[in-house]
Amino acid sequence: MIAEKLELTNFRNYENLSLELSENVNILYGNNAQGKTNVLEAIYLCSTTKSHKGSKDKDMVKIGEEESHLRMYLKKNDLNHKIDMQLRRGGKKSVAVDGIPIKKASELYGLANVVLFSPEDLSMIKNGPAERRRFMDVELCQLNRLYLQYLAKYNKLLDQRNDLLKQISFRPDLKDTLEVWDEQLTECGKFIISERKKFIEDINELVTEIHNRISGGCEDLKVVYEPNTEAEEFKRRLNAGLDKDLYAKTTSVGPHRDDISFYTGEKNIKLFGSQGQQRTVALSLKLAEIELVKRKIGENPILLLDDVLSELDRTRQQALLNFIDGIQTIITCTGLEEFVGYRSGMNTLYKVTNGIIERI
Repeated sequence: MIAEKLELTNFRNYENLSLELSENVNILYGNNAQGKTNVLEAIYLCSTTKSHKGSKDKDMVKIGEEESHLRMYLKKNDLNHKIDMQLRRGGKKSVAVDGIPIKKASELYGLANVVLFSPEDLSMIKNGPAERRRFMDVELCQLNRLYLQYLAKYNKLLDQRNDLLKQISFRPDLKDTLEVWDEQLTECGKFIISERKKFIEDINELVTEIHNRISGGCEDLKVVYEPNTEAEEFKRRLNAGLDKDLYAKTTSVGPHRDDISFYTGEKNIKLFGSQGQQRTVALSLKLAEIELVKRKIGENPILLLDDVLSELDRTRQQALLNFIDGIQTIITCTGLEEFVGYRSGMNTLYKVTNGIIERI
């Protein structure tokens, strides 16, 4: 899978950009706030319809403009595809694949598989559970369109149930309608729990060996899925917690409260690991994610590295750079020191200066 070309009009700080990408390692370097990350955001957006930074569509349109246009040319399984996207400051985005408009994001997911690694991912282990749930959801949505549909439906039902819990305090007669929402919520939730459990099982098949290699054979890593409730217990626990939910006006049980833990032996890295150990675990997870995509779709994903090498020590840098052989990679950085001596003949260099990209 290769992103061959990216075209941007009025996206972030780019007025007009036409960028041809190498199938190997593409290095975008320059000072901060010049537009390097915006390129990665555009590729991620064309692949998933969402910004990896959680930005709203209107905020990605260039200041002073009403619309933004993105186009990515993709080669997958020896077939060429074109993804067109239009962002509007005052309306919904529109997306077309090979000239045919799509109505749902699920129709785009899986066409281009991307794995993004940023400095924020290095903090995923010690930060709150929302980031670890996002790690599962982002990859599952790309690999399984049905999961994307169930997750979107679950989140919508959850919002509706929470709104109803608030309304019941003013209109107690609405309490009888909760059963309808609970049935649908538990149906979606059971599917999400089941797929997350399988995902972590798949990750564990890969991450132990990868982590062992990065840590120099010193540590064995195990990822543990911690569902807030087991699938078969979801409905019972939802009913049992109804009084609590009515008092708090929010839903206290479900996969929206899941978490993951990481163990080397009996040691919980999230609680007792050093910063170095936590970063090694985060790196191992990302490398396992890449390998899982390769196994599931039979092709390499597109790898996006957003200024992450400067956050890693030399050993972890080398482990990551060695792993990306044969994978199209787009890297942003402020300098080229990290790449000295590393496959220099196969790297394509771009200098980024205030929204202008020049190939070196």
